[in-house]
Amino acid sequence: MLTCIIRYQIDPTRKAAFEEYARAWNVAIPRAGAGLIGYFAPHEGSASLAYGIYTIDSLAAYEAYRARLSEDPLGRETYLFAQRERFIQREDRTFLKRVTGGPGA
Repeated sequence: MLTCIIRYQIDPTRKAAFEEYARAWNVAIPRAGAGLIGYFAPHEGSASLAYGIYTIDSLAAYEAYRARLSEDPLGRETYLFAQRERFIQREDRTFLKRVTGGPGA
């Protein structure tokens, strides 16, 4: 099992747009087959860092998930919303493997 952490740098004046974007992914990501942990918007400290976190079985499963997500009407709409509104300034993905903590780790 892999955990994907998406680190966003967002326009701090457009936090509401990011939150709308996150709510849409809350539906589309699980529907496409990933285990969504959640989206996190700035609250205290940095006003421009936000995160999306989900789990996926493997990198091969990730590729299949991305294909399903690109075919999902809400997934396409959400991607286009972000492109049109330009509230995301940078987006980086990191895949991590749990090595300690939690049940069965």
